[in-house]
Amino acid sequence: MSSTVPQQPAVGRTRLTVLAGPTAVGKGSVSADIRAHHPEIWISVSATTRAPRPGEVDGVHYWFVSDEEFDRLVAEDALLEWAVVHGTARYGTPRAAVEEALAGGRLALLEIDLQGARQVRERMPDAFFCFLAPPSWEELVRRLVGRGTESKEERARRLETARLEMAAEPEFDAVVVNREIHAAAEELVAWMTGQPRPPAPDDL
Repeated sequence: MSSTVPQQPAVGRTRLTVLAGPTAVGKGSVSADIRAHHPEIWISVSATTRAPRPGEVDGVHYWFVSDEEFDRLVAEDALLEWAVVHGTARYGTPRAAVEEALAGGRLALLEIDLQGARQVRERMPDAFFCFLAPPSWEELVRRLVGRGTESKEERARRLETARLEMAAEPEFDAVVVNREIHAAAEELVAWMTGQPRPPAPDDL
């Protein structure tokens, strides 16, 4: 799988990048690596109604909110996008924080699911959309099973969703294959700064 060249270069188009991809592909790990190595890039923190996983910190990994609080955010149009993911929990991007970061001239990254990415495309079509892909379907299944954070039934739901999400790759401006977290993060940053790297030899 090779990186896809966008129709227009990222530089000069937008300061907002949207990262999406199938479940368990490593979106959170890639964005965490960018947060650790590129403090100049602002990364949105999503709100969610799901319970925290071990090690997750409120306000760092997600804003963990009640169903009632999420209802209020939706009613007040305080979310740039939101969706029900895997048929269970709701996730959404607080609008005000994104607008503040962009108004301040910062490079901004949204790490969201496919449904959310499509909503952002409707509202902010000039954003740069990057698809994070696994090296293979078998590797995606291995990562999902290996992390051990979902029940057997939940894994089955997520894999069913992932098959549909994988088919959305052509909708995106660029594709980054997540073989190794830091390398994928640096490739994404290169796209964000308008300096995309050539594909690795095994991508060709």
